[in-house]
Formats: sequence, structure tokens, C-alpha cells
Amino acid sequence: MLRKMRIVACSEKQAKNESKLNLYTNYAHVVFHSFSKPIFQNFLNWIFRIEKMEKSMVKDIQIRFFPFIKENGNGLVGKCNNRGVVFLYPEKYVSTQKKMKKLGLLEFKIYIKWRAIAALIHELLHFKYKGNEARVKELTKKYFNIYYNNQFSKQSDTTYIPKMIFDY
Repeated sequence: MLRKMRIVACSEKQAKNESKLNLYTNYAHVVFHSFSKPIFQNFLNWIFRIEKMEKSMVKDIQIRFFPFIKENGNGLVGKCNNRGVVFLYPEKYVSTQKKMKKLGLLEFKIYIKWRAIAALIHELLHFKYKGNEARVKELTKKYFNIYYNNQFSKQSDTTYIPKMIFDY
């Protein structure tokens, strides 16, 4: 999977209009680093085995620099298409600033990591469960919690991050 992941920069027009390029650059690098860890790569392989999904379904995973804003003004965390491409987006700048102020830089980076992991799991499941958003959400929470709890099984409160991701 790692060979299929890349950070995708924006167009020159977008870069000139975006005064916070540094923030989004760091955001994308935190996400890419999180996805690059062998333990996460092994976990993705495990999901593909359990779900009986072919890795060849996924052609490209793009970590985008800038948010995707829908017509209603809301940001999009991720999306995938029929060609096997997954797109992952950062939050809107205003949301990012609010969360960074509330959480502090270190906890905000942790939030970014786990938000992206949940988004990638969610989008990968869409390749198998097209049109069944309820099933995708259910399995996203299930697999996210398995991975998260496996990482922090020795800590007493392992519900903090999942609550922050799914209930924010």
C-alpha cells in the first residue's frame, strides 16, 4: 500500500491564494508519516484479508494539501472514485485553527493522525461496500477501534481519541 500513497500539492493558483501553505504542508506530512509506519501497513493488509478485498482495487492514495469544500460550505475528509483513487483532505483552515487552539500543537498532531487513519479505513471500505454508507461507517468504527486499542492496550482510558474522531 505504501507505494500507492503520495502527497499531492495544489495548483499554483491555489498556492498563491492560500496564505497558510506551511500549515497544510505540515498537516500532509503528519498524515503521510502516520500511514508509512509498518504496523499500520500491516493493519491495512489485515483489513484487506479479513474483508476479502483485492489490493489491486486501490490504484492511488492521494493526501491533498488543501481542503475540499462542498457546495454547502462543509469540508470533506475523504472520497474515492471508481478508478481506485482515494483522496484525503485536511480540515478547513478555520476548523484547524480552532482545534489547534483548543488541543495544543502536540494533541492536534495526534488528532490529525487518527482522523486520517479513520478516513483512509473508511474510504478503502467504500471499494467493497459501494452504496452502503451505514455498513462502511460501522466497519470503520470497528476497525479503527481495533487498531487504536491495539496501539494503546496498556493505557487505562483508550476511548479519548475515538470519541474525538467520531463524536467531534
